[in-house]
Amino acid sequence: MAGSDAAHLAQEAPAEAARERLIGGVFAFSAYFLWGFLPLYFILLAPITGWELVGWRILLSLVFCIFLLTVMRAWRPFIAIVRQPRLLGWTALAGAVIYVNWQVFILATLSGHVIETSLGYFINPIATVLLGVIVLRERLRLTQWIAIAIAGVAVIVTIVGYNSVPWVALTLAASFSIYGLIKKRIGPSVDAVSGLTLESAWLTPLAIVLLVVTSLTSGLTAGAYGVWHVVLVSLAGAATAVPLLLFAAGARRVPLTVVGLLQFIAPIMQFITGAWILGEPMPPERWIGFGLVWVALAVLTVDSVVFAQRARGVSDVAEYS
Repeated sequence: MAGSDAAHLAQEAPAEAARERLIGGVFAFSAYFLWGFLPLYFILLAPITGWELVGWRILLSLVFCIFLLTVMRAWRPFIAIVRQPRLLGWTALAGAVIYVNWQVFILATLSGHVIETSLGYFINPIATVLLGVIVLRERLRLTQWIAIAIAGVAVIVTIVGYNSVPWVALTLAASFSIYGLIKKRIGPSVDAVSGLTLESAWLTPLAIVLLVVTSLTSGLTAGAYGVWHVVLVSLAGAATAVPLLLFAAGARRVPLTVVGLLQFIAPIMQFITGAWILGEPMPPERWIGFGLVWVALAVLTVDSVVFAQRARGVSDVAEYS
């Protein structure tokens, strides 16, 4: 009987692992899918300003996270994190970086630059790899350098074509890659809910300033445009936290290479939203710039998958993506 039980458990283990990978894939896909819809959600909040929206997003994220900590009975690990000054410092820095990302993304979305936001998130994996070289002193393979070079050419093409630097795309790529690096540094010491709670708490004074200044200048829109508008604004906290929690749940269950490949879902959806739903212009020079970025991503993705197979499922590129 003992041998039979052992054989049965040996058969169940791969099945359970496969089930966990499937669930993790669904979670990660759902996270990126929801992130891809954010531009449409923010546009529905018109005529709200980007400054007011970020203010509400910070405060409501904090409220939503406090609710989650209470429901999940996770206050003890949260307090343990608060008692560690090093981790508090990292979460404060993460909060500052993610504020820049949120503010630029929302201002760009509400001003009709959704396509450029998608370019930023397409560039993000390449910016992450480059950051690994600069900060972590990593050595890149030839194909990774080729991908970075192609992406550099894409930025130059965009600058020449538009006679301006794509600051929105570059800022989004830089801020989110730095945010990812910070998250990697603190690693498993800070869970997703506790991390977002602390980041939102650090940003709360700034959120209050944003709302007060908006109230004194253009005036707050929350509550001034009917019940439906109030409901949509009140969902800003959930719209921020839910994809992050889904991502955290998925990343724990699937190989990092899978996470690295799924991350392209959000910018693809944002590109479709800007180009076909909102009708933002796509002149030839913009197509060329995007085309070069997509070629760079293809090179980077193939390199990541090949390296992961050689290293038995561990990919350094996907790990930092």
